[in-house]
Amino acid sequence: MPQPDVRLDRVTKRFGDVVAVDDLSLVVEHGEFFSMLGPSGCGKTTTLRMIGGFEETSEGTIYLGDADVTDLPPFRRDVNTVFQNYALFPHLTIYENVAFGLRRRKIPDGEIRHQVATMLALVELPGYERRRPHQLSGGQQQRIALARALINHPRVLLLDEPLGALDLKLRKQMQIELKRIQTEVGITFIYVTHDQEEAMTMSDRIAVMRHGRIEQLGPPEDLYERPSTDFVAGFLGVSNLIEGEVAGRDDRFAAIRLPDGTVLRAPSASVNGAPRVRVGVRPEKLRVLALTDEASSAANGLNTLDGVILDASYIGVSTQYLVEIASGQRLVVYAQNIETSGAAEAHPDGQRVRLTWRPEHTFVIGAAPMTPSDEQPEGEIHA
Repeated sequence: MPQPDVRLDRVTKRFGDVVAVDDLSLVVEHGEFFSMLGPSGCGKTTTLRMIGGFEETSEGTIYLGDADVTDLPPFRRDVNTVFQNYALFPHLTIYENVAFGLRRRKIPDGEIRHQVATMLALVELPGYERRRPHQLSGGQQQRIALARALINHPRVLLLDEPLGALDLKLRKQMQIELKRIQTEVGITFIYVTHDQEEAMTMSDRIAVMRHGRIEQLGPPEDLYERPSTDFVAGFLGVSNLIEGEVAGRDDRFAAIRLPDGTVLRAPSASVNGAPRVRVGVRPEKLRVLALTDEASSAANGLNTLDGVILDASYIGVSTQYLVEIASGQRLVVYAQNIETSGAAEAHPDGQRVRLTWRPEHTFVIGAAPMTPSDEQPEGEIHA
């Protein structure tokens, strides 16, 4: 089995009395696009800086491959870092910026020309050798920073929110480009971001961090579809969470009884034995039906909740409904606008409706609420 590229063994970082990273263990496999995601102050950037050697650990050990690099300075670690501000040399041409690492290693000029040309082609900026950084757009500067970092073929590339300074449209374009580049070069990327969409779009695995610890780690689909805590459920998009208690289970589904007596079904594997739980469902999994006999028939075998539409907002690709159920709780629904030109008109405010969804789209987490100190992400993932 291949040696992991990065391994953190019980790493802790303290700044005075503040514990920024708390007894963190982590393995990053060779060739992964691995992201650390979380709100400001969760310890993700500090962890990245310790891997790169820019911060010393208070406790624990950091391995690159099978080598203990805990006490090595940055220049003796086989990693490179791309920062948010790119850190290009303004007085040098693009050619010299990209060639900088090779010149320090005293690589022959002919080989430098070949490798610089190869890297500029990789980031789709051939012919830019004679320009200077101020003559490039933000996205182009970011690509040059990538080329400069990759030209030495490091074991690991560390990226500290490198898209943060770009506008939304360019950021989305660069997400696709970053993943393409990582796939082509095959180098392990460790990416730090507070943006859920960035992490979900590019990553093979994501570590959602909170208070210096990993709250949940796994592929993007697992984290989104099967969050293990309410923090992860709320950080990766919008979740509807409803209090209930386990009323029984079989090999396939568990029955969750709500306070008003409604029984919902969820996959048995998601129920860990706690009597009181929270049932979760993502807004795009819900279907809104007018409360008629047809709705009752259509809901056969599905989870159902009846309620009243408080607000319908047309937001282009979908209509967002706010529905109040019997308990007084308000649920968010995203209905795709594929059948009508103005789906918001289909269910007006005040209409009684039935919400339905497939039991397998239900997830279950513990009943502990999110603490008030947890920051919420800046954006949301919409269907």
